[in-house]
Amino acid sequence: MPAAPPSAIALVVAGLVCQEGGASIAVLLFPEVGPLGMVMLRLVFSALVLLLIARPRLRGHDAGAWRAVAAFGLVLATMNGLFYLALERLPLGVTVTIEVLGPLVLSIVASRRASAWLWAGLAFAGVIALGGGGWDRLDVLGVVFALGAATTWALYILASARVGAEFPRLDGLALAMSIGVLVSLPFGVTDAGAALLRPEILGLGAAVALLSSTLPYAFELIALRRLPAPTFATLMALGPATAALAGWILLGQHLAWLELAGIALVIAASIGAVRAAGRRTGVEPVG
Repeated sequence: MPAAPPSAIALVVAGLVCQEGGASIAVLLFPEVGPLGMVMLRLVFSALVLLLIARPRLRGHDAGAWRAVAAFGLVLATMNGLFYLALERLPLGVTVTIEVLGPLVLSIVASRRASAWLWAGLAFAGVIALGGGGWDRLDVLGVVFALGAATTWALYILASARVGAEFPRLDGLALAMSIGVLVSLPFGVTDAGAALLRPEILGLGAAVALLSSTLPYAFELIALRRLPAPTFATLMALGPATAALAGWILLGQHLAWLELAGIALVIAASIGAVRAAGRRTGVEPVG
């Protein structure tokens, strides 16, 4: 396998840093707009950027394609909503670690190898270790929201594949994001209220969309052209560590050493699972 270009690795890492930086800004905005208001702002600005770039065609798609894109939009809005509701109650690193369990389970199922049980056991040990600093520190409802985000992330991956087969380029994602906006609109307006009339709030909402969606996606697309798929998947598995670091630096969220060990175990399980799935299918899952 050819060596991975350092510049491509830097792009993936930069995407992870942007993503968790955007999540940190979102947490800081929760007192102003609430988690569901933040979801709406992120989806609105992300959809605007995607629509401008993709300019999707509305004609030439059958009912099945529209059902697929509608389901994708619903999953996308639900995933973001559950993630931000979890972030309101849990540290950023813990939330992302639990959320990663969704694609991790999907990779384990896809691998169909005996070693998959090893990665499943390692991930389970990681989740147990997350409570090592005291389960009383983990808000039960926050954990439920994070597990819901994990489930919808797995559904997001499946829905994305279906829409990618039905729509060219970024058309399906742009349309699904627009549907996600419609789904999130009533919840977001109710949660944020009059704060949506403040220009600085709208500006920060645009910044979250740029950092959390636009820049990471662009960086990943560029990196994927120059990185072997296994290397890309391994780098993406470092998301929980990036989240924990961002939570510590930007939000002052300190984790106990057992919680950090739990994050490390889940990262190791994610790397092992995606590589096992890639060996089985010949195509490495990329998130």
